[in-house]
Amino acid sequence: MTKLRVAHSIKDEESISQKHASRRITVGTLRLSALSVATAVSALGVSQVACAELTWGDEESYQQESNYQQDYQQDSSIDSFMAAAIAADRGDVSALYNYEQVMSGGLFAMYPTYWRMNLDLNSQSSAAVSQFVRQYPDTVMAEKLVADFAETKAGSNDYASVRQVANLITNADASERCAVALGFNNGGDTMRAMAAKSDVWLTTKKQPALCDQLAMEMNNNALISNQDRAARLKRMLRKGKTGDIMALSSRLGTPIAYSALSEIQLNPSSFFSRFGREPASQTNQYLYMYAIGRMADKSYREAALQLDFDIKQDNQRAVRLLNDETQRYAYRTLGVQRMNHNTDDGFNAEAVDWFRNSLDNDFNFEEAEDYAMAAIRFGRWDDVVEAISKMDGETQKEAQWQYWLARAYEQSSDSSKRNTSKKMYQNLAKSNDYYGLMAKDKIGQRFDASRLGGSNLPNVSTADRARVMQDANFARAFALYNSEASRAYANREWNWAVKQARDNRDDNLIIAAARQAYDMGWLDRAIYAVDNTDRVDSLALSHPMPHQSAVVRYSESAGIDPAWAYGIMRQESRFVSSARSNVGASGLMQVMPDTAKYIARNLGETYSASRANSGDTNIRYGTWYMSDILGKLNYQPVLATAGYNAGPNNAKRWQPVYGSLAADQYVESIAFPETRNYVKHVMENATIYSSLLGRGQPITQRMGTVPAGF
Repeated sequence: MTKLRVAHSIKDEESISQKHASRRITVGTLRLSALSVATAVSALGVSQVACAELTWGDEESYQQESNYQQDYQQDSSIDSFMAAAIAADRGDVSALYNYEQVMSGGLFAMYPTYWRMNLDLNSQSSAAVSQFVRQYPDTVMAEKLVADFAETKAGSNDYASVRQVANLITNADASERCAVALGFNNGGDTMRAMAAKSDVWLTTKKQPALCDQLAMEMNNNALISNQDRAARLKRMLRKGKTGDIMALSSRLGTPIAYSALSEIQLNPSSFFSRFGREPASQTNQYLYMYAIGRMADKSYREAALQLDFDIKQDNQRAVRLLNDETQRYAYRTLGVQRMNHNTDDGFNAEAVDWFRNSLDNDFNFEEAEDYAMAAIRFGRWDDVVEAISKMDGETQKEAQWQYWLARAYEQSSDSSKRNTSKKMYQNLAKSNDYYGLMAKDKIGQRFDASRLGGSNLPNVSTADRARVMQDANFARAFALYNSEASRAYANREWNWAVKQARDNRDDNLIIAAARQAYDMGWLDRAIYAVDNTDRVDSLALSHPMPHQSAVVRYSESAGIDPAWAYGIMRQESRFVSSARSNVGASGLMQVMPDTAKYIARNLGETYSASRANSGDTNIRYGTWYMSDILGKLNYQPVLATAGYNAGPNNAKRWQPVYGSLAADQYVESIAFPETRNYVKHVMENATIYSSLLGRGQPITQRMGTVPAGF
């Protein structure tokens, strides 16, 4: 199964729709509840008695468990949780002070204090925040408060306050890491600031505002060399980041005036027309890169013609105006821009050629990734090897790039490289993620769900069952789940509990908690628990099969594979029937309203939003739509999976123009990162579910070959 690395910030995990949720949860939609932890635990206990009678033990064992749980059974602080949340929503500081007293000493005692302090975080002192962390150590709300505080203070340039709490942040996300680095960068600790360099310095894709700020301010860090500055300047010239260009070029001793950039921005062609009459200066090298970037923004084709013309002209000059570095990076700019237009313009091997023309020892990750994906698309295996070699050492070790390096070596005429390829596949095949399953097929192994317990739930001891409710983090998560609170609160506490148990290498606690969540129907957290551990394998928990009768029946009626339907469902909703994405998709199969109307018309039914979102109808609609897309896309499951996520038209646009393409090459070159990862996960899920359903089908056979567009 997939072993997902826990997100940098466990405080706010990705939402069910796989889109990032806002870091700060609002409380305006929360409803008041008087459900106590005692009631919650009692509810848990009742459901567990039934399970114990069936699978876990006798009444005596259950009684022993109840005794273990008494630590939190009498806690009643959740009685006030919702009322305190509503007070926070209306900014009632006086009421929150009262709730701090009422809830003092309880499981949820930290919440009213957090809400009160968070109402005006910028006015809080680092001492007060530090005191909160000391009072509520190892809790997710302590981690969230101190991280939010650091971000807020960094945003207002109060770097001294950031430094005072930096060591209290243990699980920072990207923005929080940048906040801490800004604190050190502005406090003389240049070495600690440099810890974030690899994340921000050469990045050209969208990143948090504090990371953009850090990258700009690191220009003045004493440990940043002129070579570093020149490398970043090239990326900023490509992106057109005027402020960064001016600051970097100034530190390099070749200041570029805003007026020169503005003139080129308005009319890059005018710059090219006079470039041949300009002196061969370093400033003009930079301006040429900037001009090619601006022209490529409008038309990479026009920029390519301009570059080829200028190089031919330059080769006839006694003194060249374009040095090798400028030529290489101009080609790099073309390659990146070409890859950005694959959906609109189709794929073209010219992107590979442009990247090859740009070869040097200065690629950032995005450039190397684009080069690799272009080379993979066209089976340019020597270029695949080159592209991967341009990634940093840790990135090269990732399963994704180990797989493609093995694929490239597999094509080599060199027998030693082919032997290396086999060894790489054997190592990858130890995992059951997408690349591991692909590697298994390469060496003739077969995924067998029975080796990981199949559909059998793991045995959990009475003592471990009891320890779940003795753990304050899990106890909070379960109590919140059983309350009227927004599910985001329970999820956050759960994710933190899993992280703490994982850090303590307490696999038995994770299994016990996941089993308890599973028995309650909290399947998405059971999946999360297993997916976010390194040593726990339980397919029954990580790949549950709720609504099995309906899924199998409707899938077979629609003429599709039930394992594929489960693969889609697990990825879309994690089996949360109330899941709703930020674009309006709903239910287990995340069907969009307009799609549901289309399905209802074709089935001769009257559309009803409530019925379309209900479990049974949503499964029936989703499986029908999967069949509909499959038929429209040449009955190719990889195309249909991409179409389910990004729309059938996009899936068609990504097909090869001529000839067929190996499915793994098609998937790896999908232009939308979200869809690319989605298809990988669904194919992985479907392969595992096929084995669980007794219809095992290797992933390579399942994915097949992608035909030319039609």
